[in-house]
Amino acid sequence: MIARRRTLVPSVAYLLDTDIISVTMRPRPNLGVVRRVATIPDAEQFISAVTLGELIFGATRRNRADLLERIRLLIELVPVVPFDALVAYRYGSLKAELEQAGTPLAEPDLRIAATALVHNLVLVTGNERHFRRVPDLTIENWLVSSEPGA
Repeated sequence: MIARRRTLVPSVAYLLDTDIISVTMRPRPNLGVVRRVATIPDAEQFISAVTLGELIFGATRRNRADLLERIRLLIELVPVVPFDALVAYRYGSLKAELEQAGTPLAEPDLRIAATALVHNLVLVTGNERHFRRVPDLTIENWLVSSEPGA
């Protein structure tokens, strides 16, 4: 009999897209999204390195030291999934596949989608229109419905 390894990866985990993180950091955050995020165990929440870069870019462009500090605090709590060789491989094949189908996707979105696919994460985004082009990508839009299971 072969012993089965116990997995440390949760059965369902979420990759929070830039727009989802952004609405929680506003002076008047989207309380529905904040409440929904609060229902997800910490071990099941992730952001991509691409999202981190977008957040830093936005805060720096606006010369917002307060936002940069909040981003620093965020990444102490929420693990950042790197854009590594496995994700890069999936990104390259996904980009070719979507271009051949005539449905290309913006570079940051492609990188985020590849990250979610490689790590088997549900992508939480308000940008459904773009991400629906990606085969096999599971998406939830908490901006439309912030209720668990929606």
